[in-house]
This record gives sequence, structure tokens and C-alpha cells, in this order.
Amino acid sequence: MAHAFVDLEEVSLAYGDTLAVAGCSLAVGRGEFAALVGTSGCGKSSLLKVIAGLVPPSSGAAVVDGREVKGPRGGIGMAFQNATLLPWRSTLDNVLLPLEVAEHERRTFRARRAQHVERAMALLRTVGLEEFADHAPYQLSGGMQQRANLCRALIHGPDLLLLDEPFAALDAFTREELWGVLQDLWLEQRFTVVLVTHDLREAVFLADTVHVVSKRPGRIVESRRTGLPRPRTLEDTFEPGFVDIVHGLRDSISAVRAA
Repeated sequence: MAHAFVDLEEVSLAYGDTLAVAGCSLAVGRGEFAALVGTSGCGKSSLLKVIAGLVPPSSGAAVVDGREVKGPRGGIGMAFQNATLLPWRSTLDNVLLPLEVAEHERRTFRARRAQHVERAMALLRTVGLEEFADHAPYQLSGGMQQRANLCRALIHGPDLLLLDEPFAALDAFTREELWGVLQDLWLEQRFTVVLVTHDLREAVFLADTVHVVSKRPGRIVESRRTGLPRPRTLEDTFEPGFVDIVHGLRDSISAVRAA
């Protein structure tokens, strides 16, 4: 892909004697929504860590926005399976946390607090949590906590959002509801997304391109464009075209498991 925003170039990553990723190449365009799917332990989460600069590749290079990743960088939001909201902070204060700790934001946080609160409240309003801004995490359901988690990941206006199974711990109804929330946020702001998920319906619903990762050591063995119009609805997941893509991906993963 020409002018890829995220570009992994023959990346390998070893943890001691265990090779998690081997010669993996991946290109994600600016503003694209990409998903990584594959069997457990195939290196999907390791690829996110390399992109984020949390771990260096053993070989190869990760390039984001034209610059090689040498360590943690600004402009990235991350959300994981567990919301990990701080229990002693309100929903609003949890969302504001990245602005208090990020080196390039914390120096001016107090002076710009009113502006930051306004942005945080706008995000909370978008995900339906405006009236829960003063609530503690224990007063929120699991789905509400993940909505707050997404707001926290987006508060600093990142150009890249990395998601590691953010909805896996939720019930099916809440999970599907949050697909729509995330899609709405992405359609509004058009940040680049790399999503790791085991849910093939989730991948097809959200992504422009779904990348299938081989079993360990991981590498991309298939990249499939979904080509589905947006915005997508839950009713679309029952359409033959949608179902065919899901079944095709399932067949690809089954072949990977059997190889």
C-alpha cells in the first residue's frame, strides 16, 4: 500500500526462546479501520505492542506516519479487554487522565482544564455517558466502563487507535451495541484503527480490511477487504454478503489451524 500510515516491514519478535512473530508485513492506510484475526497465541497482541512502541521488534521495522517506531510515541490511543478505570476517580476524571500524565499535555493541563473538560464531556455525550460523568467506576456497568475507556483513549485526539479485544469480556448484546458506538466515533473523527479480535462478525462489521494471522510464529497470510457500505447496522450482519465474508474468514483460520 502506497503511503501507508502504519507499515510493518518484515517484523519478527521473540520473547526469549519463543518466536511470537516471524517476518510479518502489514500496511494500514491513514484513516483506515483494520482488524487482525487468528487463533489464540498467534502474535496479534504482540503486533499491537510493536506498533505502539511498547516492545522493539527483534528484526524488521515498524513505521507509523513515515517515522520508524523507536519507543512509545504520542498520537496513539489504546484500549484493552479490561477497562482498568481507576476506582477512586470519577468517569470524567478517568477520561481526563491521559492529559494529566502525558508529557506534552501535563504542563498546560491546569491552564487548559476547562477546554479539556469540554472535550471530555463531548465524548461522553457521544457515547451516552454525559449524565454519568460524576459517577465512580463501580456505579457503571461493564459496557458503560468500556464506553468510558474508549473516551479515555480518544481524549487527546490520537491519529491512531489500537484496540486489543476491547469488547471480549462483555455480553453479546452489549458487545454489539458498542460496535455501533465505535463505528460512530470512527465515522466522525476518521482516526486510523488496528483492532485485534477473535470475533469474526465484529471484525467484518467494523473493519475496512481484515487481516488473518497465521499460527505462531505469526505472519499475515490473508488480507480481505470487506467492501461493505457504511454506516453498518446489526441487520446487515444477516445479509448474505456479510455472512459469506465471515464464513470465508472462518475457513481461512481453519486452514491455518490445520497447517
